[in-house]
Amino acid sequence: MIASLQGRVQDINPDSVILEIGGIGFLVYIPTPVRDRAQISESIFLYTYLVVREDALALYGFSTREEREFFELLIGVNGVGPRLALAILSSLSTEAIRRAVFHEQAEVFSSVSGIGMKTAQKILLQLQDRIPVEAGLEPVGIISEADSEVLNALTALGYSVVESQAALQSIPRDTPEDVETRLRAALQYFI
Repeated sequence: MIASLQGRVQDINPDSVILEIGGIGFLVYIPTPVRDRAQISESIFLYTYLVVREDALALYGFSTREEREFFELLIGVNGVGPRLALAILSSLSTEAIRRAVFHEQAEVFSSVSGIGMKTAQKILLQLQDRIPVEAGLEPVGIISEADSEVLNALTALGYSVVESQAALQSIPRDTPEDVETRLRAALQYFI
């Protein structure tokens, strides 16, 4: 198995890069945050996962071991293939995934394009025992209905789930529980 690659970025595509290593160009599918940091002609190191299919070999690359481990966990879920797992890692950080699983928030996964509520619930169910809980993830309380609506409103406005969750966490604790006030407070995060 190819566990990692280091090479010069030859080309950047919407969901992949071509890494030149020893005169050979490797097509590596990568999450959006990794693609955004990649620069043509610069060297990049990726932890990789090789998917072997009957008709193709595909390399998936990640900037950290943890991302690769989450990718492996996600493709182990029935109904989640490599492309969908990559879409999840493009939209959600590993921390956001860990929090969503810990707090049983299927709506976080269903906000990713291509994932319905049924698949989101499968992901939660299958990852609950496999993702280690780390310090700081103890429940501060389940997300309120108002905050859930604020999260949905922010993602509808075009913010990513990660950005929306960060904005939600930036709302002062003494902010009233009505959706409109909390949404205004969350939008202050982006100013």
